Parts: sequence; C-alpha cells; structure tokens
Amino acid sequence: MVFSDFEDGGEMWTGTGLRERRCKVDFSEGFARPPAVQVSPSLWDMDTKAAIRAELVAENITRNGFEIVFRTWSDSRAARLRAAWMAIGELPYADDWDVD
Repeated sequence: MVFSDFEDGGEMWTGTGLRERRCKVDFSEGFARPPAVQVSPSLWDMDTKAAIRAELVAENITRNGFEIVFRTWSDSRAARLRAAWMAIGELPYADDWDVD
C-alpha cells in the first residue's frame, strides 16, 4: 500500500495543488547493477467528481531498492493507492571479481 488517506483525511484525499507520496522498497537480494523497474497501480481509488490527474513512477533506483512515487495535482482526490512492481536485472555471481 502506497497510501490510504480517505479514512483519516490525509492530504491526498483532502488537499489541492501538487502533492506527492513516496514509498521505499528494499529488494530481498541486491542486484549486480541497478535493475530496470516497472511500477503499476494494483488498486486505484480516486474521486470522480474532478479530473483524475496522477503520475506513478519508480525513482532513486539502486542495486538494493527504489522508491515508488505517486503524484497528483490540482483538485484531483486520491483515496488510496496500492502499487505492484517488477525489477529485472543481473544478479551478482559468487565468482565475480571486484577489481579496483
């Protein structure tokens, strides 16, 4: 769950203007290099009285994790959002050399 703001009057539900929510994700095992990450909404609960304006992206991607970032603006109201993600990349190999 990235956020659930409708129950307690959170800013995504009651606010206006530019709003942002970040959710840190840690990989269970690190990658050899930062992977390609795809995020998508798996639960999208939005008010339909105003236009639905939103952006869902992965930012700050490292070998060990990333941040799911949800943004909305103007008078759009987001009650809650759950995101699914997939990371694809090279895993470290036990015989890899780290030569400086």
